Amino acid sequence: MSVPSAVMPAPKMGSSKDYVSGLMALVKAKNPGETEFHQAVGEVVESLALVLDRHPEYRSAKILERIVEPERVLMFRVPWIDDRGEIQVNRGFRIQMNSAIGPYKGGLRFHASVNLGILKFLAFEQVFKNSLTTLPMGGGKGGSDFDPKGKSDMEVMHFCQSFMTELWRHIGPDTDVPAGDIGVGGREIGFLYGQYKRLANEFSGVLTGKGLNWGGSLIRPEATGYGCVYFAQEMLKTRRQTLEGKTCLVSGSGNVSQYTVEKLLDLDAKPITLSDSNGVIHDPAGIDREKLAWVMDLKNVKRGRIKDYADKFQGARYIPTDPMQDENSLWSVKADCAFPSATQNEINARDAASLVKNGVTLVAEGANMPSTLEATKVFLDAKILYGPAKAANAGGVATSGLEMSQNSMRLSWTRKEVDERLHNIMLAIHTACFETAEKYGTPGNLVNGANIAGFLKVANAMLDQGVV
Repeated sequence: MSVPSAVMPAPKMGSSKDYVSGLMALVKAKNPGETEFHQAVGEVVESLALVLDRHPEYRSAKILERIVEPERVLMFRVPWIDDRGEIQVNRGFRIQMNSAIGPYKGGLRFHASVNLGILKFLAFEQVFKNSLTTLPMGGGKGGSDFDPKGKSDMEVMHFCQSFMTELWRHIGPDTDVPAGDIGVGGREIGFLYGQYKRLANEFSGVLTGKGLNWGGSLIRPEATGYGCVYFAQEMLKTRRQTLEGKTCLVSGSGNVSQYTVEKLLDLDAKPITLSDSNGVIHDPAGIDREKLAWVMDLKNVKRGRIKDYADKFQGARYIPTDPMQDENSLWSVKADCAFPSATQNEINARDAASLVKNGVTLVAEGANMPSTLEATKVFLDAKILYGPAKAANAGGVATSGLEMSQNSMRLSWTRKEVDERLHNIMLAIHTACFETAEKYGTPGNLVNGANIAGFLKVANAMLDQGVV
C-alpha cells in the first residue's frame, strides 16, 4: 500500500546518493504530473550529492527539503473582456519560491502552455540563477495561460489590468519584483505597471523591464542575449579561443534570440539560423545587421512569422516544424556554436547527438532549461563547452537587478556603465562556476559548478535565518 504523499516520510540519513534518491521520490510524490519541475530539481540535487558529504549540516537542517517547497504559491482567476464584448477567463499564477537572499525576483510568462508545474520549475531555477548573479535577489516566477499573440493592444491592456488587480497586493519593491518573460515585453510591462501604480498609489521599482523614460534601464532588453554571448566568450577563453569567425546556431526569434544575434555580430561571429513555433530559417550567408533589423521589425512591430524571412532574403531556406518528428531540424545544421534561446526542452538527446556529430563544440543556453537531462548528459560526455541556463542566461535578471538599484537610488546609468556591469557579472558567474566545478572534483562541468555555487549562497543564508 503506498503512503499518501502528504505524509510521506522525509529522506533517511545514509549515503548522499541514497538521500538524493529519496528526496526525488518525495518531490515526485508531492508534485504529481509536474515533469518540468521534477527535471529541474533532479538536475540540481544530482550535483549536490557532491556537497552533502562535506556539509552534513545541510541535511540535518533539511535545507533541500525546504528549498524544493515554494514559500508561497498564488493562483487566481483573471476575467477580462475582449474586443467583441465577450468575457474571457484565464488563470494567473505567482510562485514565490525563496527569499533567503533578497526579495523574490523573476519574470511573468504569458503563453498558452503555462501551468503550475512549468512555473514551479522556472521559479526553482530562478533561485540559483539569481544567487549566481552576486546580487541580493530571491527567486520567483509567474504568469498566465493567456496568449497575447493575435490579440489587439486593447485586449492585452484589459487582460494585464485584470491580472495586476489581483497580483498587486502580493508584490512590491522590497517584497517581489516581477519582470518580463515569454509573451511579456515592453507593451505588457507598461500596462501592468500602469495598473499597479493606480492601485498602490505609488511610483516605485516594483517591475523591471520598464520604459526608459519611466524608470527602465538601458541594456535591459538586450541583457539576456548579450549576457549569454559574454558567457560563451568566457568559456572559449578557457581553450584559448574566441567567437571570431565561428558559425552559430540561434533558436527562437524573440528578444533573447535577437540580441544574441546582435552581440554575436559585434564579436565577428556568423549567426545562420532563427526559428519560431512554426519552423526554422537557415541562411548560409549569415544573418547580418540589415537582416536582423528586418527580423526585429517583423517580430516586434508586425508580430509576423519567421517564414517570411525566406521570402525576403534570397538563399535562405525555411523548414516547417513537423510535430510528429522527434527532433528539431535546426540542430542538424552544421556549425561551431549553438545558442538555444526559444523555450524549455527544445533540445532532446537526439538533437544533442546531432549537434556534437556536426561539429558544435560550444552550447550556451539563452532559454530556460532548453536541454533535456538526456541532452545535457550527451554534452557533458562529449566534453564540449556547455553553459547551463541558470548561468549562461542570468544576464537578464542581473540587469533587472541593476534596474532595481537605479530605481532605489533614483539614478539612471549610461549604456556603457550598465553594459560594463553586465559583462563583469557574467565574467564573475563563469569564474564561480568554473572554480566550484574544480573544487568539487568535476573540472569543466559547469552544470555542477552552477548548481553548487548557486546553492551554497542560498543554503548558508537559510541556515543563518533559522527554520522559516
